[in-house]
Amino acid sequence: MRRFAFVEPASVAAATEILAGKGADALALAGGIDLLGELKDGIARPATLVNLKTIRELEFVRFDSDGTLRLGALATLTAVAENERVRREFPAVAQAAWSVGSPEIRNVGTVGGNLCQRPRCWYYRSPLHKCLKKGGDVCFTTLGNSRYHAILGGGPSFIVHPSDLAPALIACDARVILAGPGGRKEIPLQKFYVLPRVRLDHETILQAGEIVTEVVVPPAASTSSGLRSLFVKFREKDSFDFALVSVAAALQMDGATCQAARVVLGGVAPVPWRSEEAEKAVIGRPIDLPIAAQAARAALKDASPLPHNGYKVPLAAALIQRALLDLSGRGREPGPA
Repeated sequence: MRRFAFVEPASVAAATEILAGKGADALALAGGIDLLGELKDGIARPATLVNLKTIRELEFVRFDSDGTLRLGALATLTAVAENERVRREFPAVAQAAWSVGSPEIRNVGTVGGNLCQRPRCWYYRSPLHKCLKKGGDVCFTTLGNSRYHAILGGGPSFIVHPSDLAPALIACDARVILAGPGGRKEIPLQKFYVLPRVRLDHETILQAGEIVTEVVVPPAASTSSGLRSLFVKFREKDSFDFALVSVAAALQMDGATCQAARVVLGGVAPVPWRSEEAEKAVIGRPIDLPIAAQAARAALKDASPLPHNGYKVPLAAALIQRALLDLSGRGREPGPA
């Protein structure tokens, strides 16, 4: 591991100033679950680590008087998953936070860190492979084992986005607040992520000196408006593992008829993959098995599996159907994890 300076800023402004001044030689440290692994594997080699944990103002889970949910970037996944009001009003968010890793990881891992983690692709993580994400000239997935890689939105890199929290928050119409040298900006969380064909060296729009400070989920996503949400995840290891496929869905129902919908897939694309096609298939209709199956087909019509990951197509279809039927009341009753 390369030697590095360890800096503990007292404020967001101080952190962004240091990160901007150091440029690519500095990285922000939150819970460290992802970054410490990259340091040990020699993938990340910063000259300076900026420890955000000293900025206690970023550690919160709270609700505004109008029902808006606010998650500080340093709130732990455990704090999100165990918050009773989050579990009641935003079950998909609580379920997604609960699905991450093990209790030990959730106790340390943060909201901001989970949203900003780097790919888990074994070629990217291997010190022996200089892949496209690390400045090489080939995505080794196209030559080797593609079992865990993208079936949607891939190319020229076929990574999949590893966050569980991001699909759930996007399904609930969340926005993310960034701080940087240019000040504060707020954007839809969906627009925070970029495909490899847009930006190959990173998975988000974050620029030098910018950090995530807060996630805001509007009250319209709460149960007070009749919107129901759910997160389902399929993984190889039940104890703790990344998603082979996950689905976050939010439906607003008027009796048996769907009035509004958001469907977001995880584990299948380089970004959290929102399927407007699946949403259109259910809006204005009573959701039953044929409609849920039609939505699943619409979501996956452009899927392009690699040689070893074709199983993700029927798996994703099954999870989409399960999520939609559960939320519509035709399946199991949805609820917090």
